[in-house]
Amino acid sequence: MKLFLRFGNLLVIALFLLLVFIALDRFDYLPRKTYSDDDFNVSFIKSEVDKDNDGIDDYTDILEGAKDFVAKRPKYKSAYYEGGYPNDDYYVCTDLIWYALKNAGYDFKTMLDNDIKNNIEDYALEVRDSNIDFRRVRNIKVFLDKYTEKLTLDADDYENWQAGDIVVYENHIAIVSDKRNKFGINYIIHHDGYHKYEEDGLTRKKIIGHYRFNLNMEDEDGS
Repeated sequence: MKLFLRFGNLLVIALFLLLVFIALDRFDYLPRKTYSDDDFNVSFIKSEVDKDNDGIDDYTDILEGAKDFVAKRPKYKSAYYEGGYPNDDYYVCTDLIWYALKNAGYDFKTMLDNDIKNNIEDYALEVRDSNIDFRRVRNIKVFLDKYTEKLTLDADDYENWQAGDIVVYENHIAIVSDKRNKFGINYIIHHDGYHKYEEDGLTRKKIIGHYRFNLNMEDEDGS
């Protein structure tokens, strides 16, 4: 009987450790080897644009802006702010986008506000609110669909993914990292309040948009 109880206790401990291992692995907290473009003979395509004239191309600036954002270890809270921008230490996933684009020299809030003002029918909004419109995934996706380069949704097509790209999910958004996993699939940089800021999570949710910020605003005036 004692032997049986001892075996039962060991089994419970083993199951508990297994669950802990699965949880740590699921949330990408176990140490893993990461890879780079060079490991898969993938060349990083630099943007031909340097919007802020800092000597760094836009795609690299966007990546560095995303890394700078998560380096601040932002806390997560969905809230409404007069003026639009969070004025405390709390942010949501979409705040990564305007922050990273700002690092490249773009005022994304103004760009999106103006496009909604001029083309509100594209956004299916009953009421415009510049304090929140630029922080909604669905609005950002409409803008990206209209004015940026749309790319493959297939994560296994790793040669056509690169750092600085923007990836959109149903209710989430992220920027592609320069790290890759052993299969060549990029990590993502994002903020959802419970996963790591930079992790092997590109395919955790269904991808509904993949964009490179190769901006083309010709459609704005119908030309």
